[in-house]
Amino acid sequence: MTYQPDPKRYDNAHFRRTGRSGLKLPALSFGLWHNFGDTTPVETQRSILFKAFDLGITHFDLANNY
Repeated sequence: MTYQPDPKRYDNAHFRRTGRSGLKLPALSFGLWHNFGDTTPVETQRSILFKAFDLGITHFDLANNY
C-alpha cells in the first residue's frame, strides 16, 4: 500500500519566524531518539511517523543522543 499524505496536513500547523530573515520554522518537532527501538514493530513505527506527518509535523529530530 502506498502512503498518501493528508492534503490538509498543513492547515493547522504552527510556524515561528526566525530572526530578521523571515525564515519560518515549525513550532513543534518530533524527537525520535527514545521513541523508537528494537522492541517496537516496524509497522507501528511507520504508522506513528505517517500520523505525525499528517498532523503537520515537518521536522523530525534524528539525533541518537544529546
